[in-house]
Order: sequence, then C-alpha cells, then structure tokens
Amino acid sequence: MFTSVLMIEKALTSADVEFVTTLHGDEDVAFHVLLQPRGDQADRLLRAIDDIALGELDEAAHEREAPEGKDAAALGEQALEVSLAALRGSGNEAEGRIVEDHPLDALRGLVDEVEADEVIVLTDPHYVEEFFHRDWASRARHKVGVPVLKLFSHSKA
Repeated sequence: MFTSVLMIEKALTSADVEFVTTLHGDEDVAFHVLLQPRGDQADRLLRAIDDIALGELDEAAHEREAPEGKDAAALGEQALEVSLAALRGSGNEAEGRIVEDHPLDALRGLVDEVEADEVIVLTDPHYVEEFFHRDWASRARHKVGVPVLKLFSHSKA
C-alpha cells in the first residue's frame, strides 16, 4: 500500500479528493492528513496580500475577521473530519490530526512515523511565501526525505 501524507489548511472539496485519490491510479493509498487551520498559520498581512493578488479585494478587507486561536481550532477539527470522511468515502484509508505548533516539524515527524512514500501539500496559493520559497512545500522538500508534491486546492473556503 502506498502511503501519502496530505498537508492541508481547510476542508477538502470533492474535486480535491478526486484529484489526490486518483494520482496513483488503481493503487491502494493510505492518507495521513495534517491540517493546520488558516487562522493559525500566517499573519493577516500576508493573507491579505494573497487575497489582493488573487483579486479577492473583499476577502482582503475581511482578513481581520478570520478566526484564530480556539475558534480556528474548532473549525479545523470540523474541516479535518469532513476531509477524512471524504477520503474514506472514496475507498481509501485515512486518518488525521490537527497541527497545533510547527507544521513542518509535525510533517517530518509524521513522515518518519508512518514511513510515508510522499507528501502532498494542498493549499490555496500563498504568493508572498511562494515567491520567497517559504511556503510549506518549498520548505518541506529540504526536511522530509521523500518526494513533495504541491497542489492548489480547487476552491477557496
């Protein structure tokens, strides 16, 4: 069985699930999902710049309203459960957890723990971080010792 660690920041859409579950054809895949809620991962300025770059001016104006702390964690738990149910519903094994502190340390630990074959980072675009190679996928490539695939999610949450 192929083992993928899937790093996300929001609930997977049906298109996201179809995309990641068909990457390996008919091979059985076990997914280990790490979710760090968006409200806990980047400061508001970077999120607002990303929104502006995507033409989402209304979103940029409302970044200060994004849930953080315990509110973000509660939404994250819901997003994780939805994502795991969707992955399992597609016939795959799936388990997951919320990342509370340093996402790349959690990623490296999980890759070692489950002896992952690959990491898939599935997020919205983060232009500032990507430009400076400070996004999860760029940084993970130097830490985890397995191939890292970066994909953009199919819709904004």
